[in-house]
Amino acid sequence: MNIAIIGLSGAGKGTHTARIAARRALRPIATGDVFRHNLDTHTTLGLLARRYMEDGDLVPDEVVHGMIEEWCARLAPGDGTLFDGFPRTVHQAEFLDELMFRHDRRLDGVIYLKVHDEEVVRRLAGRLLCHNCQASFHETFMPPSVPGRCDHCGSQLHRRPDDATEIVRARLRVFHRTTGPVLERYASAGRLVIVPGEGTVAEVGARLDAVVEALAGGTATFATAAEADEIAPESGPALDWSKFVRPSRDLVLLGGPGSGKGTQAKLLSADLMLTHIATGDLFRENLRQATPLGQLAKTYMDRGELVPDDVTEAMVEERIARRDALDGFILDGFPRTLPQARALTEMLGRLHRALAGVVCIKVSDEAIVSRLSGRLICRVCQAPYHTSFNPPRSAGRCDACGGELYQRDDDNANTVRARLATFHAQTEPLIAYYREAGLLHEIDGEGDVAAVGARALESVRQFT
Repeated sequence: MNIAIIGLSGAGKGTHTARIAARRALRPIATGDVFRHNLDTHTTLGLLARRYMEDGDLVPDEVVHGMIEEWCARLAPGDGTLFDGFPRTVHQAEFLDELMFRHDRRLDGVIYLKVHDEEVVRRLAGRLLCHNCQASFHETFMPPSVPGRCDHCGSQLHRRPDDATEIVRARLRVFHRTTGPVLERYASAGRLVIVPGEGTVAEVGARLDAVVEALAGGTATFATAAEADEIAPESGPALDWSKFVRPSRDLVLLGGPGSGKGTQAKLLSADLMLTHIATGDLFRENLRQATPLGQLAKTYMDRGELVPDDVTEAMVEERIARRDALDGFILDGFPRTLPQARALTEMLGRLHRALAGVVCIKVSDEAIVSRLSGRLICRVCQAPYHTSFNPPRSAGRCDACGGELYQRDDDNANTVRARLATFHAQTEPLIAYYREAGLLHEIDGEGDVAAVGARALESVRQFT
C-alpha cells in the first residue's frame, strides 16, 4: 500500500506518520528528512543542493525530486510507503504519480488532515522542536516528559521563529493557494480522503487508523471535487484589473534556464530606467544583510530544510514596495508558478498597482542545453559568462570583480533537461494565466544578445 498524508503545518501529520507507518509496516518518507539525509551524507544530490545554498540560491524542485526518486529506488518490491506532507503542489503531484508508475506502484490514497486555520495558529504557538532530531512536541497537547528536553534523544527543545502568528498566517495563505489544485486533482481521480484533524491526538489517530484500514481493504469513501473545493478553492475570485488605481511600469520577464532572461532584464532596466529585481540577488541580499527575512530563511537552511514560498514572497513584496521601484520594475525569477503569480497579483493590489505586461523569452530546449553547457559563473558576484557567446576578457576571471569563474554542477546536459522539464510543467499554467489576463507578450529568444534585446524592447514599448 502507498499513501500520502498532507495538510497544513501544525495539522499533526508528523505526529501520526511514524505511528501509522510502524503499525502498517510502511516506509515513511518526509521530504525534510530526505533532504537532510542527502546533505548530511554528502550524496551527489546533497552536494548539489549544498552548492545552491552556499551560493544563496533556492534549491530547485528537480533536485529534491531526484532525492525522492533515489530513495524510492532502494525500496524492496513489497515495501509500502507513507509520504508525510508530500505532495504540496500540482507539479509535485504529477512527479509523484509518474514516479509511482515507473516503479510499478500506485498511490492508493491521499489523506488530507483537515484543521481550521485558527486552530493551526493556536497549535503552532505552543510547538516545541528538538534541535537534534527534529522531533515535535507541544506545551499543551503533547508535552515532553522532561520540560525542555526531547524524549527521544535528550537534546534541548526550542520554538521555531517561523511559528510566530503573523508568519503562520502568511504560510497558511500560501498553503491554500498551492494546495487547492492538489486536492481537486486527487478528488477527481477518486483518491482523496478528508479526515477531520481536530480533537485529541488519540481521537485523530483513531480516525486515521480507520481510513488507512479502509484503504487497505478497498472500502474507503473518497471525497468529491466539490468537497475538495470547499477546503481550498483553486482559482479564487476572477481577476478585475480595473480595480487597480495606479498602473505603473511593472514588468515580469519569463524564460527557461539559459534563455537569457537575466541579461535581457539588465538591458531593459538600463534602456527604460526601471529597477531590475532578480529574486536570486534579492535572496542573497537578505541573507548577507541578515535582515529579519534573511535570518528566517537562514533558520530553514541551518536545519537542512527548504526555504518555503511564503519567505520568498515576503522578500519580493518588501522589495517592490521600496522607493526606487515606485514607478516600475522588471521582475526576473518570480513568479515561477501559478500560485506565485496569484501572490504577485495580491501584492500589487495591496500597493494599488498592476502589471503592465509580461515578456516570455522563448528558446528551444536544444539551444538552452547548448548554452548552459558552456556557462561560467563568478563565485563572488554571480555574473554570468559563456565560453563561446560571452567569454571573459581574462580566462577564468570575472570582468566586473576579478572573482574566479566556475561551471555549476547542474550545467550538464542531463541535469539541464530535467530542469527544463520542471520549467515547462510549472510555467505552462503561468503563461495561460497571463495570456488570459491580456498581459503576455512572447518573443523569439534565439540569436545574438543585441537582436533579442531589440525584440524585447519593442515588445515592452507596446504596453508601457
